[in-house]
Amino acid sequence: MTATPLPLAGLRILAVEQYGAGPFGSLHLADLGAEVIKIEDPSVGGDVGRGIPPFARDADSLFFQSLNRNKRSIALDLTNPAGREVFEELVRRSDAVFSNLRGDVPAKIRITYDDLKHLNPRVVCCSLSGFGMHGPRRDQPGYDYVLQGLAGWMTMTGDPEGPPTKSGLSLVDFSGGMAAALALLAGVHGARTTGTGMDCDVSLYDTAMSMLNYLAAWHLNAGYEPRRTPQSAHPSLVPFQNFRTADGWIVIACPKEKFWHRLLHVLGEPSWAGDPRFASFETRHEHAADLVPLIEKELSRHGTDTWVRLLEAEGVPCARVNTVAEALTEEHTLARELIVTAEHPEWGEVRQVLTAARAGTARATHTRAPRLGEDTDDVLAGLCGYDMTKRQELGSAGAFGAATAADADVAATATKE
Repeated sequence: MTATPLPLAGLRILAVEQYGAGPFGSLHLADLGAEVIKIEDPSVGGDVGRGIPPFARDADSLFFQSLNRNKRSIALDLTNPAGREVFEELVRRSDAVFSNLRGDVPAKIRITYDDLKHLNPRVVCCSLSGFGMHGPRRDQPGYDYVLQGLAGWMTMTGDPEGPPTKSGLSLVDFSGGMAAALALLAGVHGARTTGTGMDCDVSLYDTAMSMLNYLAAWHLNAGYEPRRTPQSAHPSLVPFQNFRTADGWIVIACPKEKFWHRLLHVLGEPSWAGDPRFASFETRHEHAADLVPLIEKELSRHGTDTWVRLLEAEGVPCARVNTVAEALTEEHTLARELIVTAEHPEWGEVRQVLTAARAGTARATHTRAPRLGEDTDDVLAGLCGYDMTKRQELGSAGAFGAATAADADVAATATKE
């Protein structure tokens, strides 16, 4: 029986990417079956993510593995004429060039649509940068921490009595990567429809600002000023926050009146529904300082697991506040098959979390992230049709970062295992 192809099979992407945001975006595409060919600069040791501590050795790391499974790697110096020759041949045979470089760099290294359309009129050139390809900050580097501060996120995160706080996850990087993946797919769809490719200009700054969404609308139209709330409380719905129990923490959410009444039933306090202070969303928000301590007093009578069991039985949205270790072993995590494995020659079985996008039949197996330049020989021979003599000539010319003929032989075989 022929296996069902993955939904993005047949999509080829050249990824001039490094670190987190770009690789996270292309990881979604690779998991869904796209052929993602990482173009890594050999002069700097390839993707900087290869050396990210604490779990790093021999130009590889668990950070790099988590973001680059199911991809291929070629070592290629784009500043070298011979390296550029190889790159242009690959562009002719690819659907997209995806990069996450500073906003002014794609034009400088000539990987925009205007630079490449003579090679492939249908190619999509997707840039994910810190601040975009135009604007006063275009030539500034952009990092998740910086963007969370600049876009106002930190003023809304953390305890009201503490300092502005970053999210525990790199949410701007991850969200920017997904936005770029979406833009790239939209561009490829358009190119296949019209026969003409395009530039996609995605930035982490735009991503962070766009995610202000309804809070921005509240401010722009009604002057609302978002503020940090105690115990991660919802800015307008009460009760909707973390609560302390006898032995830990629980999240309880009542975004509908029916959940409020069910909560009162579980707490054994149905009379609160008749209290005018708590009769509606508006009055509960106004009198949150009165209501929250009452709820906390009741919750202190039992531990978190007991309350979760009672609340779930009544259909009240709730969850225990897990540690990362607990989240990774949650029954639902396992049922959704969110932990995947890839075999690594040194580390054995590397376990990772699957990307969230699902379409059609899931990938049956996953391959580890590649070594630097591991697929150079296969790509050049199989995709470009270069014979060994041609590959050695390119290597001698420095296409793969090799300065000598001897080094060129090593580069041509690309450290294949």
